[in-house]
Amino acid sequence: MFGVEPICRILTSLGLKIATSTFYAAKNRTPSTRSVRDTVLKTQISRVHTDSFSVYGVRNVRRQLHREGIPVARCTVARLMRELGLGGARRGKKIRTIVRNDGHDRAADLLKRDFTASRPNERWVADFTYVATWSGIIYVAFVVDVFSRVIVGWSAATSKRAKLVLDALDMALWRRDRAGTPAGPGLGHHSEAGSQYTSFAFTAHLLDAGIDASIGTVGDALDNTLMESQIGLYKTELIKPRKPWHGLADVELATAEWVDWFNNQRLHTAIGDIPPHEHETNYYSQLQPQPAAGVNA
Repeated sequence: MFGVEPICRILTSLGLKIATSTFYAAKNRTPSTRSVRDTVLKTQISRVHTDSFSVYGVRNVRRQLHREGIPVARCTVARLMRELGLGGARRGKKIRTIVRNDGHDRAADLLKRDFTASRPNERWVADFTYVATWSGIIYVAFVVDVFSRVIVGWSAATSKRAKLVLDALDMALWRRDRAGTPAGPGLGHHSEAGSQYTSFAFTAHLLDAGIDASIGTVGDALDNTLMESQIGLYKTELIKPRKPWHGLADVELATAEWVDWFNNQRLHTAIGDIPPHEHETNYYSQLQPQPAAGVNA
C-alpha cells in the first residue's frame, strides 16, 4: 500500500498538484452541517423506499417524509436518491385478459367514464390480470372502491372462470360487513364486458346483494381506466420487480402483503396524498355527531 506522501508526489508529477498537508486538513475537517444532514436523510430515504416495496419515486418519498414530520426539499430528495441509486417503479404495457361473450346479455354502462364517487360503497370497479409463474398462469382479480381507491376484494386462481371474479366480489362484501360499513342498495359494480362479469352466476350474485351492474366495452381502456391504472400499479410495484414467481401460493401471499400495504400505507395522489383507508376513516369521522359548543363531553 502507498502512503500519503508517495501518492501526492505521483499526482504532482502528473500535473495534479496536491500537498500532503491539504489531504490531512481535509481528512480532519469537521463535517459540514449539510453533509451531516445528508447522512441522516439518506437513512430515512432508504427506509421509506424499502418500506414502500421499493416503488416510490422522489415525489412520494418526499410526501412520506413530510407526513412523518421530516421536512425536506424535493431537490434534496432527488439528489440523495440519485446518490443512493434509488428510483421509482416504471410502468410497462398491460396485456389484456378480458374476452367478450356475445351470447351473454350485458348491463348498461352506468359510469360512462365518470370515475368519481361522493362516498364509500357508491361505486366499485373490477378487473383481473395474469401472472406468469413456473407452474403456469395465475389469474388475479380485484375490486376497488372508486371513492377511496381501497382494494376491497381480490382473489387468485389457476383458472379465469367466473369463480375467480365471484371470489373477489365475495371478499369485498365480507370485508365491508366485517368493518361495519356493509355494501347495499345504491352501489354500482363496474367492469369490462368479459364473459366472467356477464355470466349468469355473477349477474345473479350482484342482484342478490342489491348491487347494480355496470358494463363497459371490450378493447377500450377508457371505459374502465381506473381499474386499468390499479392493475398497472400491481404489476409495476409487485409482480415485475419480484419475478420469477413459482406458483399460486407465493403469488397469493405476496399479493396479500401488497394489498395490505396499498390500503393502509401507500400514498395516493387522487385522494390528497394519503393512504386509501385513511381517506375512508376521515370520511366516516366527519359523519360522527359533534358535541354542541359549551357542552361538556
